[in-house]
Amino acid sequence: MSPSALPSLRRRVRAVLIVTQILGGLGTAIGFALAAVLARDVSGTEALSGLASTASVTGTALLAMPLAAMMASRGRRAGLVLAYAIGALGACVVVLGAVMGNFPLLLIGLVGFGAGSSANLAARFAAADLAEPDHRARAISTVVWATTVGAVLGPNVAAPAGKSVSGLGIPATAGPFVWAAGVFVVAAVVVALLLRPDPLLTARALHDAGSDGVPEGRSLRAGMQAVRASSRARLALVTIAGSHTAMVSIMSMTPVALTHHGADIQLIGFVLSGHIAGMYAFSPLMGWLSDRLGRLSVIGLAVGLIGAAAFVAGTAGPSHGRTALGLFLLGLGWSAGLVSGSALLTDSVPQAARAAVQGLSDFVMNTAAGVGGLAAGLIVSQAGYGPLNAIAACLLLPMAALALRGALRKA
Repeated sequence: MSPSALPSLRRRVRAVLIVTQILGGLGTAIGFALAAVLARDVSGTEALSGLASTASVTGTALLAMPLAAMMASRGRRAGLVLAYAIGALGACVVVLGAVMGNFPLLLIGLVGFGAGSSANLAARFAAADLAEPDHRARAISTVVWATTVGAVLGPNVAAPAGKSVSGLGIPATAGPFVWAAGVFVVAAVVVALLLRPDPLLTARALHDAGSDGVPEGRSLRAGMQAVRASSRARLALVTIAGSHTAMVSIMSMTPVALTHHGADIQLIGFVLSGHIAGMYAFSPLMGWLSDRLGRLSVIGLAVGLIGAAAFVAGTAGPSHGRTALGLFLLGLGWSAGLVSGSALLTDSVPQAARAAVQGLSDFVMNTAAGVGGLAAGLIVSQAGYGPLNAIAACLLLPMAALALRGALRKA
């Protein structure tokens, strides 16, 4: 490929990824909107409703490494199509479990449904494959921003989706998963038809053409070795996992804390909407800052924002306004950590090992967040919401220490 053709290809790849990210975000958000309610209805107890989220996050984490292995060998297109297809199949199994009243089958379907989130996460790295190094964070942030459309629209579509299955013998709370399956299928078709040439394979071909022609290791083992060999890659992993785990831990228990202080469902929805806006709507700003000021500076910003969020939310008490501000800052901090960490990770490892390392990153972040989400409930039940925020803030210490060390070395 001639250098003059690269800008056009970058724009086309970015456009396709934005469309699929909107679709993927929409499909995921439609399903999640009533997942806990569906789990409660099928299981017959509210105590098990939280397993809906746990099952989906587990599926996202479990698929991260196999998806990375497929991308490493066959490219982004094959991996994304597979992930969306598994997500669609999982949504269908959820519907079947709901119709049969079979809770274990419902959970199995939710594990498969988590593959849709795996595709959304992997898409941000696909945007970086052909990006110029000094525009890499902005390429990642643009795709992350596109999730905003689907994430905001999804919950509002859940009610019509539920009504659409009336008379078909499908519970209304399972209707969103019917729609989610269709959306994931459309996303898979868009990727299969339009993500050509494959950005990862094209980037490799360009890299190999400019090297000595000897391919570097592309296995998952080679990816792990690349992380061990790079202190900046380890910082990136800690940043992505730490910021995501702190965000999930605090966010997941905020509705409970709000109800303890008299908040109704409408107010809780408003607070969470502000949080989602902080997560996605400002990601282009985080990408621009990361490219202009450097990855380490924005990682430092992430530490500051999440730390401030933990302080404001953890000391809010009955003040719903302070809680809302804390959750908005938490979303901003997550955005800064995810965008800068993802760009730094891509910068820090050899081109051939990137797909494997990126899959390892998604596995680590979702596994850590799953553990954090489970621990958060125990912490709040035993100690309260304030101590949860304090403990979540402690997750920032390794990020801060490694970032400071990296900055001192660079200086």
